[in-house]
Amino acid sequence: MDLQLDQLRALDAVLTEGTFEAAARRLSVTPSAISQRIKALEDAAGRILLQRSKPVRATESGLAVLRLARQVALLAGDTARELGDADRPADRPIRIPIAVNADSLESWVMPALARVPAGIFFDLHREDEEHTTRLLRDGTVMAAITATATPVRGCKVDPLGAMRYRPMATPDFAGTWFPNGPTPAAYTSAPVVHFDRKDDLQFRQLRRRVRRDVDPPSHYVPSSNGFAEAVRLGLGWGMLPDLQTGTDRAAGTLVNVDGDSAIDVPLYWQQWKLHSPALSAVATAIADAAATALSIR
Repeated sequence: MDLQLDQLRALDAVLTEGTFEAAARRLSVTPSAISQRIKALEDAAGRILLQRSKPVRATESGLAVLRLARQVALLAGDTARELGDADRPADRPIRIPIAVNADSLESWVMPALARVPAGIFFDLHREDEEHTTRLLRDGTVMAAITATATPVRGCKVDPLGAMRYRPMATPDFAGTWFPNGPTPAAYTSAPVVHFDRKDDLQFRQLRRRVRRDVDPPSHYVPSSNGFAEAVRLGLGWGMLPDLQTGTDRAAGTLVNVDGDSAIDVPLYWQQWKLHSPALSAVATAIADAAATALSIR
């Protein structure tokens, strides 16, 4: 199977941008040239790689070739930067897609990425830490912060630490809905805030205390800052990370509705097994920041 570099770049661009036209703009060619390259790539692979929908989507075979395309692009970029290639100078950017859970993104990941050497750029995909490995598996990202210790095929895993979450609420909310403390009856009836329908932390806390599945009145706020703000405004209780609530706890504006109760969520760095200086630089920055931010090991 003879796959050309320009064809692989076209596939990556189409799936990143979502349309042939946008891919053409990114690569500074015509949409017709993109179409021809994709057709040639599919002929070489002997199968359909793209679903011509809006946005364009990869078939299962397309995901396998996409992973190859992004590996080749990363390694080619590393080599060009090392050699100072005239056609791809050392300052030409390398793009690394990474899956990150919302709470890490809002608290400690951005300062970590700011330490990465110039010329490396990021395409961040926000996803629940329990689901980021899906994006690694299908080739959408090269690395992920995940709660899964088992490596995805072709990836390696390093532990980062853990984020500690507590069931927090305003003092007024706790006094109204938990007057007798964290009883099963209180947990069953008290309004709760969820990040989204993939967010299982509140249900984990409920199962610990009620010992059965319950469905209390719920708000869904799919924003890390918005989620914390909903709890601060008294809309409900929610599992908030210590990294977001230190000032609130010190000032007494948020309290733990369940004494010292907490849930520790372990986090891991998974990345493709590639000898890539750029990817290694990102991994080092993430590990260094996690050593400070995630003190629970």
